[in-house]
Amino acid sequence: MKILDKYLIKSFLVPFFATFFIILFVLVMQALWLAFDDIAGKGISIYFILKFLYYTCLIVSPQALPIAVLLSSIMVMGNLSERYEFAAAKSASISLMRLIRPLIILTFSLSALNFVLYNNIFPYAILKQKNLLINIRKKKPALALIPGSFNSDIPNYQIKFDEKYGDDEDLLKNVMIYDLTSRKGNQKVITAKNGKIISEDGSKYMTMILYNGKYYENHVNKKTKYGVVDKMPASSATFDEYTINIDISALTEGDLEIESLKRSYNMLTIKQLKDTLPNMKIGFDEFMRIRAKNIYENVEGAKLGEIDTISRSDLAPEVLDNFNLQQKINVLSTAISKAGRSVNNLNANKPALKNKRKFLNLYDLEFHNRIALSMACIILFFIGAPLGSIIRKGGFGLPMILAISIYVVYFFTNTFSRNLAEESSITAQFGSWIAAIIMVPIGFLLMRRASKGMGIFNIDVFLQPITKLFKRFSSKKAS
Repeated sequence: MKILDKYLIKSFLVPFFATFFIILFVLVMQALWLAFDDIAGKGISIYFILKFLYYTCLIVSPQALPIAVLLSSIMVMGNLSERYEFAAAKSASISLMRLIRPLIILTFSLSALNFVLYNNIFPYAILKQKNLLINIRKKKPALALIPGSFNSDIPNYQIKFDEKYGDDEDLLKNVMIYDLTSRKGNQKVITAKNGKIISEDGSKYMTMILYNGKYYENHVNKKTKYGVVDKMPASSATFDEYTINIDISALTEGDLEIESLKRSYNMLTIKQLKDTLPNMKIGFDEFMRIRAKNIYENVEGAKLGEIDTISRSDLAPEVLDNFNLQQKINVLSTAISKAGRSVNNLNANKPALKNKRKFLNLYDLEFHNRIALSMACIILFFIGAPLGSIIRKGGFGLPMILAISIYVVYFFTNTFSRNLAEESSITAQFGSWIAAIIMVPIGFLLMRRASKGMGIFNIDVFLQPITKLFKRFSSKKAS
């Protein structure tokens, strides 16, 4: 049996390493393509580009491992069945579970390795790659500007625009700039219908040329009191063309090794997430308590306890019937006004509440997802091994198609449930494990059918009722 075990392990490892590196290459190239605009043309040395690719390899390795296990298991068992080696093993009273026992042990080892990758290597690589990408973007801030929001990465300026276009994406539309160089707040505002960015590689300055705009500035000093600001003199002007030279030396001379982002949810280990989550939940509960208290005070709920609850025979059962018409109008107007303020207060706090809940969900999801995704190797193996013995087809053709289809279903289910959990539609625990909950019964069913030598579907179960129906009709016609 040791010879058979060694043969199975060797048959598994050869396609495993081949498929793992192929899938790893595809995933790295996909990540590089997405980050190409942030890296190309920034004057970054090949050393830092190779570091970026190295960190990307570490990030996508836990994703490539389950796919390689699934494809290799289908190929190994498919080859055994295609060459009738599986049938020979069954004739020698070797069951499917005994046959794949060495592969099960190997898969559990790979699953443990996948857990180490997800818990230790993945957070480290995310931390390094994200900070490296942030620092690379700062090497050419013009391309790092994001439309639709204020960009504050450039020192002493806040820049907002609606659209960035052109072959080099150096043209801007509907530009608004807050010039903070005077250190007096947002006293200088420049708006323009169009703009152009000129930024040469290695230059310490970025030039912005604005067209068809307005210039406004409040003339205040640091000692001006808040109530006097509106009375201070101001100047305004319109222009056809206006040029601003912005000093970006603080960015271009920065070190690419600086780590400014450290505590993101995907940069923490399971232990760190476990220590962080309780404090985050306490903070979220405190936020909810303060919001509830504000609503309670707004509707003057404390006064309800001051009402005399002793029953009086001269009071009508309906509360409003105890007041005259004018008093009824006053009561209803006050109630409507307070209810309206409460609704407005809720609507105003709704975005903040949604963002805080989603932020907490991300950390909660990451904690449970690390464990669930580490089990993917085991789950997909118990789907791939029996499936390969059933289809009786080896090679890369059909097994590759089946492996991709199964993993797409697994990945889509996990992504879809994760999105639902982020929006609090389902719990983080359920969102992390729903893909496993769906796949485990499928693996159990395939193992059961493969152990009994049955196909994926028993066609006779569907054909026999139809055949009996036709025979019944034909016998009636013959009579």
